[in-house]
Amino acid sequence: MSKTKQHFAQLDEADFPSFLSGTVWLVGAGPGAPGLLSLLGYYALGQAEIIIHDALVNQKILAMANPDAELVFAGKRGGKPSIDQGDISNIMIEYAKHGKKVLRLKGGDPFVFGRGGEECLALGGAGIKFRLVPGITAGIGGLAYGGIPVTHRDTNHAVIFLTGHDETGLVPHSVDWKATATAAPVIVMYMAVKHLGSICEKLVVAGRAPEDKLAIISNATLPEQSIVETSLQNARTIAQSKDIATPAIVVVGPVIKYRQALDWYVDELANNPYG
Repeated sequence: MSKTKQHFAQLDEADFPSFLSGTVWLVGAGPGAPGLLSLLGYYALGQAEIIIHDALVNQKILAMANPDAELVFAGKRGGKPSIDQGDISNIMIEYAKHGKKVLRLKGGDPFVFGRGGEECLALGGAGIKFRLVPGITAGIGGLAYGGIPVTHRDTNHAVIFLTGHDETGLVPHSVDWKATATAAPVIVMYMAVKHLGSICEKLVVAGRAPEDKLAIISNATLPEQSIVETSLQNARTIAQSKDIATPAIVVVGPVIKYRQALDWYVDELANNPYG
């Protein structure tokens, strides 16, 4: 046995918390690459009897699951036909009430635009015990794989995380654009490609500099990762003229200038499917 395999074998006897029957674990699968899954997440995959997963969970992560587990697809993509959020919560509750070990597996982090809070409230309201296992969110991990630090002490001491659509699939109507545009030097946008032109126009009208740098990272942390750089004022044209692959994370601000020096995920480093 190689030293690497021996090292991983140490986890076989690790004292992980018990995954009890009739409970639900909400686990963040990370931004895409299987290697970014947490140890608790990996453990939960091997223990679960029911795995309710999102559309963005990498198939290589699902392949790590208990072979006897039932996989239940519950994907939600903004603006596209998908299962109702209430139905997803009810599915979890029903499986748990039948004494199953239920794993709710979500891309990124369950509490970052992942509706994990809604699901935990539903579980708690139904008397179901749950555990939350955070995941690496794309707004941090995805940027890192693009060579873009979400913070840098020479550019920003604050960052805003913004979703590109609300529950209707449209541009969020409750955002205070004037406050958002200038509150932090860096803005990270999730699920924003579809409405990118409109969002960027709102930011500019609200006071953001039109020439501010903008980068779109598609398929972050995966071998097919691609990055497009532009500016706020040109974002609509870029989004319309290029076939921007999704899922994608968008970042606006001065930290993009570090990408040229920090663009590490290239060549042979970008060929490993585990990240």
